[in-house]
Amino acid sequence: MRTPHTFIGGIGSFIPELVSVKSAVEQGLSPAENMTEHELEGAAVAGEIPAPEMGLRAARKAIERSGANPEDMGLLLYASSWHQGPLGWLPHTYLQHYLLGGESLAVEVRQGCSGMFAALELGAGYLQSSSGTQDVLLVAADNFGTPSANRWLMGHEFVHGDAASALVLTTEPGFAQLLSVSSQSIPEGEVLARGGQPLFPPDVSGDAPALSERFAKAFATPDPELEADLSSALDQVAGTIKHIADRTLAEAGIGLDDITCVSFINCSRSAVERRCMEPLGIPMSKAIWDFGVRIGHCGPSDQVLDLEHLVMNKRLAPGDYMLMFGGAPGFLFSAAIIKILDVP
Repeated sequence: MRTPHTFIGGIGSFIPELVSVKSAVEQGLSPAENMTEHELEGAAVAGEIPAPEMGLRAARKAIERSGANPEDMGLLLYASSWHQGPLGWLPHTYLQHYLLGGESLAVEVRQGCSGMFAALELGAGYLQSSSGTQDVLLVAADNFGTPSANRWLMGHEFVHGDAASALVLTTEPGFAQLLSVSSQSIPEGEVLARGGQPLFPPDVSGDAPALSERFAKAFATPDPELEADLSSALDQVAGTIKHIADRTLAEAGIGLDDITCVSFINCSRSAVERRCMEPLGIPMSKAIWDFGVRIGHCGPSDQVLDLEHLVMNKRLAPGDYMLMFGGAPGFLFSAAIIKILDVP
């Protein structure tokens, strides 16, 4: 999707205190290979700070940096991948209550770790519509410290970190421009996330270690009735990754060699190389991974946190292009091209 006249006017984040993987290993919470083999350094841990509260803090920072007013927001899109609060409660209403008021349309985006990409696409579409005369606030927030979960065991080659991120999209020139954003699914891949489990009754246990084990079991001993679908999905992964990147670059009007850096989900260096850089055909020297191994995989916030980190530390300059790339269960792959216009 081409996104003409779509700018990033402000960016904000909330990253809580970091806990080292070494400390988690010493406490028996994390396997030693997270520190030795995978070279993970730590995770941001929010304790009892609710995800929507973190989102509110990130949103306030983004709006302040943009120079806009909360009432300028015509649309709020709230992305998350983990539990947010009481069952049946909508987390974006918290930001309406304490920041925006009730005039703007507010919607929760449940797109897993690609939630911010979906929000970018929907937000850009809103700005391009005839009614899109106001700014768009994008927020992502997750706290993985729920009682039934162990953030140190929830995935392979990553640990989960708590954080929130926010962007203000506007039609007025900002410090960066969103040139294009695209997503593509391999629908047969949903069988992996389903892992042979019944669809009803819904699982509300939030038992993430069991979820990770289910993924592993689905790979090792797939359901015979679903094995063909899983095999077909896995065969399509590398080609789909390359296709979605090529399409997003073409829509942005640039080539692969123009890319300054690539932001992927926050996982180990080797995983970034295997799962992202090699399929894209981009050298690891352009990968942003050193920040992510310190804070953990923060759900849909990873790529926005990388962008803020790079801008704040002057690692991007005007004219640089950043490729954001991500994925989510289902198999969903997403990409976006950001052009830096100014370093505030």
